[in-house]
Amino acid sequence: MNAKEEQKERSHETILESASRLLREKGIAGARVAEVMKGAGLTVGGFYAHFDSKEALIEEALRRTAWGMRRRLFLKLEDKPAADRAEVVLKRYLSVAHRDAPTEGCPLPAVVGEIGTTAPEHGEILSQEVDKLVGELETHIGSVGPLSRRHLALGLVALMVGGLSLARALRGTELSDEVLRACRALGAFAARSTVV
Repeated sequence: MNAKEEQKERSHETILESASRLLREKGIAGARVAEVMKGAGLTVGGFYAHFDSKEALIEEALRRTAWGMRRRLFLKLEDKPAADRAEVVLKRYLSVAHRDAPTEGCPLPAVVGEIGTTAPEHGEILSQEVDKLVGELETHIGSVGPLSRRHLALGLVALMVGGLSLARALRGTELSDEVLRACRALGAFAARSTVV
């Protein structure tokens, strides 16, 4: 790779980092091209040398941030007892640290409302990323009684994303902490109640 290609790759990476941060902090509408490029320390004119459209940038940033979140969420989970894995995931996701760091971690709380209302063009990528998260969680939970592993995993993901979204909206209040605790407890109860 020559120096020009290396520079282009570094710039592409910097743009993605800026977009990922803004996407998680301000959602799709807040991740405007001008703001992304400013955050990357680059001019707006250079954007189209890296991406065909803002939609392409958003989708790549969503894939990247969702992958990073899954990697951290399931890190060394196989070292934990099978019966405890769902609870470990709930504690990692529904934590005060995750709530208080919106520019890091899961992008879903910042974008699901917009995709459901004003940005439906990103629905397919959202579906793919939710499916990956559910699929990976499904591999870590034990045998279940009345619920299939898939339904339990899907329910836990919905509880996690919804709970984190509400806790972030209520940040700075005791109710925010209570939402996190309640969602962790409900998820753990559901996971343990269904283990055979």
